[in-house]
Amino acid sequence: MFHKKLKDAALFIAKDHTALREIMHPDHDKIAIGYSIAHASIGVGAASLPHQLKSSETYYILEGNGKMYIDEEQKSVQKDDVFWVPPRAVQYLENTGQKALTFLCIVEPYWKDEEDQLSD
Repeated sequence: MFHKKLKDAALFIAKDHTALREIMHPDHDKIAIGYSIAHASIGVGAASLPHQLKSSETYYILEGNGKMYIDEEQKSVQKDDVFWVPPRAVQYLENTGQKALTFLCIVEPYWKDEEDQLSD
């Protein structure tokens, strides 16, 4: 059985300026999965930097409001929205609400820092 509490996952700031806690990651949690899950947060008035991954990502919005940008598309986001980001798509998320924008980010295959590239 695998179990972890969010508070036990180390907080760090990703290259795109998103505050992350890796909830499940095969490199750190000794579990045989092909994806990773992170709890992420973007502060009021802030945005992640445009970036792209070699992997696909699925975002599940837990709280807050904002705008999701994927390549040339944009869409408002709110609690319980789900977005899928194709591999190598340029993406970023903007918090347009009055509280932190929090979400789960599922990366498949699992997230690797060296494959997370900031875009111009």
